[in-house]
Amino acid sequence: METILEHPDAEVKIIDLDNGKRRIIVNPHKKWLAEKDRDYETNYPLDLIKKVFEVKGAMGLNDTIRREEDPLSTKSCVEYDLLAYAPPEDFNNKRILDFGCGAGASTFILKRLLPETEVVGIDLQKKNIDLANARLDFYNYEKVSFYCSPDEKTLPENIGKFDFIVLSAVYEHLLPDERVPVLQQIWSLLNPSGIFFLNQTPYRYFPFEGHTTHLFFLNYLPDKIAHAYACKFSKKVGKNQNWNGLLRLGIRGGSPREITGNLKRIAPAFKPVILKPTQLGFHDRIDVWYSGYAVSIAYKYPKVKNIQRVLKYIAKFIYYVSGIVFLPTVSLAIKKVPKDQ
Repeated sequence: METILEHPDAEVKIIDLDNGKRRIIVNPHKKWLAEKDRDYETNYPLDLIKKVFEVKGAMGLNDTIRREEDPLSTKSCVEYDLLAYAPPEDFNNKRILDFGCGAGASTFILKRLLPETEVVGIDLQKKNIDLANARLDFYNYEKVSFYCSPDEKTLPENIGKFDFIVLSAVYEHLLPDERVPVLQQIWSLLNPSGIFFLNQTPYRYFPFEGHTTHLFFLNYLPDKIAHAYACKFSKKVGKNQNWNGLLRLGIRGGSPREITGNLKRIAPAFKPVILKPTQLGFHDRIDVWYSGYAVSIAYKYPKVKNIQRVLKYIAKFIYYVSGIVFLPTVSLAIKKVPKDQ
């Protein structure tokens, strides 16, 4: 059986396969689309595919499904960014908050990775939460729930405390005036000695801004000049895009110093301690990046694999000389330690 979905950006063809799966072929009309997002085979039923299409459109259809299903996509980041710091048994019968869960890809990955853990997903957009709940109906997992935040600076009420909190590719999308109040609320929900995981956030001072514009040296420019540079030269940015919109897209990233500095100011009774990876044979955050995030990016864009290998050795040299982790993205595990300890 074949189903056709029409969209202004592309035609989508869904083909039922003999193995019970469905093949989704996206034929874009004008816009560029990564090769892996043109043709994808999924376990999703037709009604769930249509729900993803309704929320994410034709251009985001396969990418949205692949992020949740494909083990070489988001899973490699989430798995290593957590288990490099704590073994799976440390998560048993605990609670994890997946803040900024989007349509639930990272939430379901966490649940499959840590089946004895309760996972709560929170997102700002109701349409994402609706899609996450549709996925939950399909999987029928226990101890998984989703909540919609009332606004950009406020978390849902009565969600309880958590032993672990995860922000996967979220921090960069918070506007400057949102970061402190959001961190304050998140940190207040984390139990003492709990761990706050932040990953896949672009490093604010890396020479190449690869998240929003794909431009070199933009991170070193003042806001007004960076705005003009992005609109003039980036193929990923509209010519009339305003600066606030670029900030929401994640153009300014973050840094370990900014994040830990904010945490110190908002909760003086506790100190944020950046943990060193000790599990799975990892020795530093560079190993975690190379085995997780770098793999997921190289899987989608194979041409960058050699560049990432070079970056790894450069980062290792910088780390051994200065103790500074200098990578395209920030990945941190921060323990909430009482100040008197």
